[in-house]
Amino acid sequence: MTPADHPQVRAVHAEGIATGHATFETAPAASWEEFDAAKLPAHRLVARAVGADELLGWAAVSPVSARPVYAGVVEHSVYVAAAARGRGVGRLLLDALVASTEAAGVWTLQCSVFRENTASLALHAAAGFRVVGTRERIARASTGPLAGTWRDTVLLERRSTTAGR
Repeated sequence: MTPADHPQVRAVHAEGIATGHATFETAPAASWEEFDAAKLPAHRLVARAVGADELLGWAAVSPVSARPVYAGVVEHSVYVAAAARGRGVGRLLLDALVASTEAAGVWTLQCSVFRENTASLALHAAAGFRVVGTRERIARASTGPLAGTWRDTVLLERRSTTAGR
C-alpha cells in the first residue's frame, strides 16, 4: 500500500462503513497522513486483479498498546470492495497479513467483529482465529440506521505458530 492507494482504500473503507456491520467508525481516514499515523507501515496490503488498477480490498494493522510488552500484539482490519465480496479476496489478504506479521515476530493478531457480520466471522475462523469472547453492549452505533443501538462485538485472536514461542 502506498499513498497513491489512499483514494481507493478510502472508498473501500467507506463501503464497509456503509454496511453498518464493519466498524464503529463513521468515516474513513480523510487523508493519507491520518491513515498513515494509525497503521503500522510494514503490514499494509492491497489486493488488485491481475493487470488491473482497481483496488479489490486492503488490510492493515494497528498497535494495541504503546507499552513494549505488547509489541507483538496488533489489531487488524480487512476490507473488501462491495463488487469483490465472496470471491476470496478477504482470505487472500488475511493469509498475506498473517504471513507478514509472523515474519516480523508478531505473536497475536486480534480484531473485534460485530456478531451480525457472519461473513467476517467465517473468514476469521477459516484462517485459524478463535473466539476469545463476546463484548456485550460494548458501544452504541453513532450514525446510520443503527444509530443509538447498543452493539455486541466478538473478540477474535490468532496466535502465531512461530513468533513469540
